[in-house]
Amino acid sequence: MITLKHLKIMQALHENNTLTHAANVLHLSQSALSHQIRYLEEKLGTALWQREGRNLRLTKAGELLLQTAQQLLPILEQTENTLKAYAQGRQGILRIGVECYPCHQWLTKVLMVFLQIMPDVEVEIINKFQFSGHEGLLNHHIDILITPDVEKKADIHIETLGQYNLVLLVADTHPLTPKTIITPKDLAQETLLSFPVPLERLDILTQFLNPAHIYPKQIKKIQSIELMLQMTALERGVCVLPEWLADEFIQTMAIKKIQINTQGLKQKLFAILRKQDKEVGYIQRFIKIGKKFSQND
Repeated sequence: MITLKHLKIMQALHENNTLTHAANVLHLSQSALSHQIRYLEEKLGTALWQREGRNLRLTKAGELLLQTAQQLLPILEQTENTLKAYAQGRQGILRIGVECYPCHQWLTKVLMVFLQIMPDVEVEIINKFQFSGHEGLLNHHIDILITPDVEKKADIHIETLGQYNLVLLVADTHPLTPKTIITPKDLAQETLLSFPVPLERLDILTQFLNPAHIYPKQIKKIQSIELMLQMTALERGVCVLPEWLADEFIQTMAIKKIQINTQGLKQKLFAILRKQDKEVGYIQRFIKIGKKFSQND
C-alpha cells in the first residue's frame, strides 16, 4: 500500500511546499506527481493535502504520513549506506579466532593498523573455548582463524601469512649457552616449557625430537609467555618461541636464543576463512596487513 516512493513524495512536498518545486526534486513532471498523490489518497481513502493558493497544507492524515516518512527515511538511507559499505568491504564485524599462543603479540600489532584504516569495522577476538578450530568457521562462530595448522576442507580458503623460524631460549647462565646450534640430544635432560596445546601440535616434538627418538626430561605447560620467559631466565626450564617474538625479549631479559638444528625449525602461519568471504574487502585488508607484519624468511 504505502511505498518508499510515497514517503519520499510526502517529504519532498513538505520541504518544497509547492508541486512544481517538489516535482523538480523528485525528477517528475508536475502532472505525474499530481497523479501519484491522487492515487495514494484514493487508496487510503483520505485527503493528505489541501491547496491554499499556490501552496499546499497538510491534513491530519498527511501530518501522520509525513511523520512516518521523517522517521523511516533516515533509517532506510542509513541502512542503504551500510549495505553499500558491506558490499564495498568498508564496514562489518570481523570475528577472529586464534590458535597460536605467541600470535597474540603479532595480532596486537596488526589490529593497531587495521583499526585505524578500517574505523567502521568492529573486531571481536574469540577465545579458544568459544570456537572449535575449522568447525568454528563453518558454524560462523568466527570469520578468520589464525593458526599454524591447516586442515584442507572444501568450504574453506587458506592464506599463508608468512613463515618464521622457531628458536630455543635458555638462561644466560644455562650450560647450553655456549652453543650456537642445538641438537635433539641437548634437550634429553631438559624441562621443556610449553603452551597448553596437544603434544602432537608441538613442532619441537614432531619435527625435531620425535624423529630422533628423544623426549625431554619433563614438559611443563604454561599459559603466559611472560611467566614462561621468567622461568626460563631462572633456569627452571627452556622454551621455544618464534624468533621474531624472542628478539623482543632477549634485549631486556637474561636469556639467549639458540638455533634449532642446522637447517633451523620453520613454521608457517595461516589465515583460514570461508571461501564465500575471501572477496570481502575488510577481510582482504586484514590479511594484507597480517602478511606485512609476518616475518618471512
